[in-house]
Amino acid sequence: MINYLKDAVDFSQISRVLIIKLRHHGDVLLTSHLFRVLKHQYPHLEVDGLVYKDTGEMLSLHPDMAQLHLIDRNWKKLGLREQLRAEVGLIRQLKQRRYDLVIHLTEHWRGLLLTRLIGPRFAVAGSYASRQSKWWRKTFTHQYPIVPRRHMVEVHLDALRRIGLHSPAETRKLVIATSPETDAEVAQLLTANGTAPGRYIHLHPTSRWLFKSWDPAKFSQLIRQLLVRGHHVVVTAAPDGAELAMVEEILRDLPQQPINLAGKLSLKQLVAVTRNARCFMGMDSVPMHIAAAVDTPSVALFGPSGETEWGPWNEKAEVLTEPFSCRPCGKDGCGSGKVSECLWQIPVERVLDAIERACASGASA
Repeated sequence: MINYLKDAVDFSQISRVLIIKLRHHGDVLLTSHLFRVLKHQYPHLEVDGLVYKDTGEMLSLHPDMAQLHLIDRNWKKLGLREQLRAEVGLIRQLKQRRYDLVIHLTEHWRGLLLTRLIGPRFAVAGSYASRQSKWWRKTFTHQYPIVPRRHMVEVHLDALRRIGLHSPAETRKLVIATSPETDAEVAQLLTANGTAPGRYIHLHPTSRWLFKSWDPAKFSQLIRQLLVRGHHVVVTAAPDGAELAMVEEILRDLPQQPINLAGKLSLKQLVAVTRNARCFMGMDSVPMHIAAAVDTPSVALFGPSGETEWGPWNEKAEVLTEPFSCRPCGKDGCGSGKVSECLWQIPVERVLDAIERACASGASA
């Protein structure tokens, strides 16, 4: 492929790359394809990642990653001396890797500072409206435009395009890995609950941001109808008080109960549960992105958030919305009231039909 860039990076001169993504779980998963793209194009590369410790499981065991470095958000609770020791230890660890290229995927000041301290030959970052200082421009040899209304997977790929790397479509799939031990644990758990891989529908009704969640009463109706039709249903949620309370409300008055694993799974176990499901249904949340990464047919409900930027990165996913002129607004519920009417008004029948289509597509695959 002809490279028209005058300042393209010569990857034959690059040995080690560091990708920095200091954000939440879903954001980190949406960078997982970059490691594959780089290794597919240039197998000689060692590609490392740097993320927050609590999001590390999104990338751990990644087959195309050499090392994963972690920043613990709790360092600041250790006191100034211990925090400084931890920060210096991280910097020393990064310097020892002698990175030729750093790819910083947010506007976070820490990525800027670390890049300057590491001193790579090349450094790539977005051109953010909030980061137009001379210090930012001098730190990064290449900057790429942040294009609105563009999926975050493509936005991240723009960092590679800016330095002359254009990837084939087959390498752009999200990646999340589990261990054989975790897979065995989940298979045993499913058997103990009266189901098995390929026999159940996985529902994850909650989101970290509850204004992205559907009406609990409609979720109850949905589960009731799925169970009446003879489907096995597995319900999951994070071990968070608000999410568990929502699941309790959904399940409270059901005459027949689904398999309730809410708050009982590690993140890697959740991945295995999703991978083994007939289909997945959930909100704009981390589990939705996991379903896309493990190639499980899925149904995703979107309201205040934009599916163009954050939708499931998989052709097997169906996104359901309602035609509200104000969406996607990104607000904390209508009038900041924590309830998103554009989401709550999606009818149960539409969701039920979409789940049946997803299950049928999974069975025929």
